Amino acid sequence: QLQLVESGGGLVQPGGSLRLSCAASGFSLAYHSIGWFRQAPGKEREGVSCISSSGGITNYADSVKGRFTISRDKAKNTFDLQMRSLKPEDTAVYYCAAGRYYSCSEGMDYWGKGTLVTVSS
Repeated sequence: QLQLVESGGGLVQPGGSLRLSCAASGFSLAYHSIGWFRQAPGKEREGVSCISSSGGITNYADSVKGRFTISRDKAKNTFDLQMRSLKPEDTAVYYCAAGRYYSCSEGMDYWGKGTLVTVSS
């Protein structure tokens, strides 16, 4: 069964940190673009960060640049999103995804079910 499973969501205070992980099973993440997306209440889903299939290009949404870091562990077939200096506006359901194309913008084929991140005091 091909699937992605997120972990690491939860409640954190503003200014705090959280690390999300995404584990793939049933397929290899190698040669896939991988990314994190989020959907806040009442808003459309947006891209947060992406690594191209070659691993050569990493990009971030302007709203998270300098605060979030995406990384890949090829041996474990996982990828993470380290989030720092979290703000209430980062509150959302976070989804990991993988695609057969070079970049995330070309479409993602596999999606996790999402993990909730709540930033609140």
